[in-house]
Amino acid sequence: MRLGTIARIIKDTYYKGSLKTTYWAASHFMAEVRALWAPGRDAFRSEVGRGLWRFATDAVTPVKGENEQRARAAVDWILRGQASSPDGGVALGYFPCDDGGAGSGWRVSYPETTGYIITSLLAYAKSTGDAAVADAAMRMAHWEVDVQMSTGAVQGGPVCPPERQTAAAFNTGMVLDGWCSAYEHSGDPRILDAARRAADWLVDDLDEQGYYKTNGAFVSRGEIKTYTCLCAWAIYRFGEISGEERYKQAAIRSIEAALRQQQANAWFAHNCLTRSDAPLTHTIGYTLQGVLEVGLLSGRADFVDAVRRTLDALLPNMASSGYLPGRFYADWEPAGFSSCLTGSAQLAIVCYRLSRQTGEARYADTADKLVDYLKALQLLRAQDPGCVGAIAGSFPILGAYMRSGYPNWATKYFLDALMLQQARHRA
Repeated sequence: MRLGTIARIIKDTYYKGSLKTTYWAASHFMAEVRALWAPGRDAFRSEVGRGLWRFATDAVTPVKGENEQRARAAVDWILRGQASSPDGGVALGYFPCDDGGAGSGWRVSYPETTGYIITSLLAYAKSTGDAAVADAAMRMAHWEVDVQMSTGAVQGGPVCPPERQTAAAFNTGMVLDGWCSAYEHSGDPRILDAARRAADWLVDDLDEQGYYKTNGAFVSRGEIKTYTCLCAWAIYRFGEISGEERYKQAAIRSIEAALRQQQANAWFAHNCLTRSDAPLTHTIGYTLQGVLEVGLLSGRADFVDAVRRTLDALLPNMASSGYLPGRFYADWEPAGFSSCLTGSAQLAIVCYRLSRQTGEARYADTADKLVDYLKALQLLRAQDPGCVGAIAGSFPILGAYMRSGYPNWATKYFLDALMLQQARHRA
């Protein structure tokens, strides 16, 4: 990384905001570090220290093969996250230093990401014939029906009582994705009805320009959120299930709106949870997956080309090992020192899918590097069993995204990427 880039990151991270904001961010970080020395955290502290050493010394050796073993470990970790919750949903993640007061390290269930985990587990169950995994996914789908808001929307944030729920378009789209998969698997009319109510709410939430109006209470306010175009994929899927063209047309309108945010150098504006000047690879991945999948379903070559242009601008920043910075400025300079591992997995998925569509092996070769690097960061054995099989939010784990823990969506996307890598090398 260039010295100028390092100075830019330090300035924006520590000096751009108010003194109060910087103080509270530093205080929260130090509280998590101190929590590593609390009784019972020895095993997790050991894993954190080992990861920091590997990061500082660039001692990560990518792992070839082992896809079946690692996919099984990822699925088992997700199922442990479901078992940790009393309601059928999947715990938001494992955060032993800050579990929200649960005491076990596992946080409460998270409707948004439980939604698209359903799709991943059903795909895994189909490929392996594992009926128990499919049954677990269907329990998630029925739980999502139980907690759906009366409007048809899905709440933002961790699960909470109905009187505290606030709607979020993105979360609704992710659960709609899971319901589409669950209905295709089961034919359950109750799930189809929930999916229709969610799809109708999403279509009604689009403004005249094609952007979703209800971003929810858990992201920065006052702007559109380009990455919510991923909802369009779920809406289009529901259009295919229902046979109703209006859903497909709404999905296409949403992607067309997102592409109006793509700059001349292929970077997307308004494309982050909190920092639109430097979006996460996580939200870049959301946007690219939505644009690509709707492009493939609708036959829109311009959508597919837009994804190609962004990948061609972004991927040269990846190290030969497969390490990728977690944020990028509008000039495609790295905007952070740590990697967002969810984003790396998502970009690998997009690369595999684009490679399959175009026949260009270079995208799949890049995806292999990203996935092989992630495999090296997945723990198959650990002193802390809560870490086994999971992918952390950041590398190192004390990095900027979902610090000090393992959000369930990182492991979900890693599982998706593993299955695509396995399919590529099996073909």
